[in-house]
Amino acid sequence: MKGKLKSAPEVEKKLGIKFYFTAENGIGGRIKTVPLDFHVKEITDWTASDEGGYLILRVTKENWDTLQLVKELASALRIGTKRIGFAGTKDKFAVTTQKMSVWGISEDDIKKVRLPRVEIEVLGRSKKPVALGDLRGNEFDVVIRDVSDAPDEVEAKVKAIASKISEAGGVPNFFGVQRFGTSRPITHIVGKHLVRGDLQAAVLTYLSEIFPGESDAAKNARRLCAEGKFKESLKQMPPFLRYEKAILNVLVKDSNDFLGALRSLPASLRRMFVHAYQSYLFNLTLSYRLEACAELGVPFAEALVGDIVCYRGADGSPDVNKTEKVTESKLEGVNRLVKRQRAFVTAPLFGYETELADGLQGEIERRVLDKEGVALEDFKIKAVPELASRGWRREILMPVRDLKFEVSKDELHEDKTKVRLHFSLPKGGYATVVLREFMKERGVIF
Repeated sequence: MKGKLKSAPEVEKKLGIKFYFTAENGIGGRIKTVPLDFHVKEITDWTASDEGGYLILRVTKENWDTLQLVKELASALRIGTKRIGFAGTKDKFAVTTQKMSVWGISEDDIKKVRLPRVEIEVLGRSKKPVALGDLRGNEFDVVIRDVSDAPDEVEAKVKAIASKISEAGGVPNFFGVQRFGTSRPITHIVGKHLVRGDLQAAVLTYLSEIFPGESDAAKNARRLCAEGKFKESLKQMPPFLRYEKAILNVLVKDSNDFLGALRSLPASLRRMFVHAYQSYLFNLTLSYRLEACAELGVPFAEALVGDIVCYRGADGSPDVNKTEKVTESKLEGVNRLVKRQRAFVTAPLFGYETELADGLQGEIERRVLDKEGVALEDFKIKAVPELASRGWRREILMPVRDLKFEVSKDELHEDKTKVRLHFSLPKGGYATVVLREFMKERGVIF
């Protein structure tokens, strides 16, 4: 992989993604032209039986937000949403299949449910619910449309990129744009201010940063926020921006109560800000390692002296709780395990208990912290201690399995080509990180 890397567009660089993994030219095109172009199916070992208080369902939905579906399903069953469990949220503008559990209902209750573009299959019962994280990964079937080149040219490009990804065993395990906010990717910037202890900057960034796709009313309300005119902003802020309105209600009463304003938000959203900043730093770390490995001519995910690796857990996935720092004497043996996918090179999601690597990776991790002007101790977030994070580790390579493709004429766009890609990713992996390698010219994919 020695040589110059292909630079990512500016919009991705703002998320810490500075390069592409593959050097080949992309095909451009568009995804999610229609929901049927994006299929997601959970990969899980979950099995149902004939006993237990939880009814286990396989739910297939088209163009539904997972949380909204849970609310509608609970309403149809006349139960609370807390009685419905699921392993993970899925894309809205897509066709998705996932398992859910519902406590204390019968199969006949489910048969009466009628929701548009939703199919529900009863799999059986269980003594425990489906919970967040109860999946091994996701299987994707994605159509890229509106590709300008002829099918034979497109096939050659796709084949070359797929070959490089398969040869490497995957792609860098970047966090995709969804982690930072698709319409307003600023959660990591808010998180940075929180880690630095600047609550005013955190709150005002969330309120006043303007993005092109927003309505005129929202843009005007945000301008008023930037000017400190909180009362006027509250009057003009669109009703659907309920979090902004919650913050403004606090600031109208006390324009300096930025801690109270922050705590008006749900705890999960407040934590998301810090997690997004950790994700941004992780992306930067991977970008710098990509660059360094390209200059040295060594594989990106091969272990180097000083790296911190984790090992395969009982369920077959990387166990980041079992780590070891690679020494010169262990390097050869560790890399044999890396090739067999029994060991995995990791990078940190920085926190106040993070152990930094040594060697090249250690230099990169310190460079990231120095460049950002933050220290590990800052993640105790003394101004808002409930947001403190010890940190954890994440493998640097995302395996891409069962990668297949088909190229044909695009029936929706005259004289254009389409590509159907099929692949599987482990849980926590972003399909957009794979798709960007094939499309390239599109930059960040929403």
